[in-house]
Amino acid sequence: MIRVCAPGRVNLIGEHTDYNQGFVLPVAIDLNLQLTLTREDQLRVKVIAENFKQEASFGPEDLIPPRENPCWLDYIKAVYWVLKEDGYPFIGSTIHIKSDIPLGAGLSSSAALEVAMTLALSTAGRFNHSLKEIALISHRAENDFVGVKCGIMDQFAVALAESNHALFIDCRNLDYRHVSFNLGDYKLVIVDSRVKRSLVTSAYNKRREECETAVKRIGELLNLEAESLRDISISDLKNVQVQLPPHLYKRSRYVIEENARVIESVNSLHEGNLDDFGYFMKRSHAGLRDLYDVSSPELDFLVDQASAVEGVIGARMTGAGFGGSIIVLARQDIINKLKHTVSESYEREFGLMPVFYGTRAAEGAVVY
Repeated sequence: MIRVCAPGRVNLIGEHTDYNQGFVLPVAIDLNLQLTLTREDQLRVKVIAENFKQEASFGPEDLIPPRENPCWLDYIKAVYWVLKEDGYPFIGSTIHIKSDIPLGAGLSSSAALEVAMTLALSTAGRFNHSLKEIALISHRAENDFVGVKCGIMDQFAVALAESNHALFIDCRNLDYRHVSFNLGDYKLVIVDSRVKRSLVTSAYNKRREECETAVKRIGELLNLEAESLRDISISDLKNVQVQLPPHLYKRSRYVIEENARVIESVNSLHEGNLDDFGYFMKRSHAGLRDLYDVSSPELDFLVDQASAVEGVIGARMTGAGFGGSIIVLARQDIINKLKHTVSESYEREFGLMPVFYGTRAAEGAVVY
């Protein structure tokens, strides 16, 4: 029997920049998915999902991408499908899954499942994949089978994170390095808005298409070879602003500015300047709200309410948006006040009670 533990993740800064070949800075969190795999002689897979109280099974003939609205089982099929495409044998097995990562909260429950599944199968089949290869296979599973055109950040963070470190990733060449995430008297708090979202049915793929259209249009206007918005400077963008549709200008401006914020945030962490880091978090949320249009009234309200609490130095939505969670950087001695103040006002405004998770920068996926 093989047992794998894979964490969720939050992105500290660098949202929607990964599929634009930019920079991101996520951390793994101490909420985890546990997966056990037992090999079987038959070419069938039986899956028991404890959280859903459901069981399902499939064989090689059932590896067909979903047309719409994928379910949890499709993420497992997706990994089998990618490995089959790469020429690896189908491994019959019984799989048990349980998780304390909330679904639809923007904490990468899907990436945790994909990475855990890939790592378990690679171990069972002795395929000798590195953790980076595990992340890349998991990414292909979500892109090519499930149908979410996400960037590489989630799978890299889940597979490659280190305890007490953030993971700085260059999403163009996939270079990465671990950055010390020492918070001292501060703590990272996740606030789940309780508004669920689905990336497949959201505007996520549309944002990616808009960025691709913007790059092509800007390149034509400037006679510039540009592979992604990473290749466009803010001065380039200003030179063609009047010739771009307003929404494409906004999308482009956000991505260019967000890439710069990630670099500045890494420098702030190196210098131990958490106040500057918190400032960049706030500016990131403003860009996601005003330029990229992926926030929501609930997320904006939570960020505003948290930011108004004395002792909070940074707050922003995390994940793709359209619901999900925010992260807050707050002094440890005001956490209870933060919870009380935000909960009371949020319930009064939206009739929902947010869920708080104090977290730390945790370790990536491991096999026991």
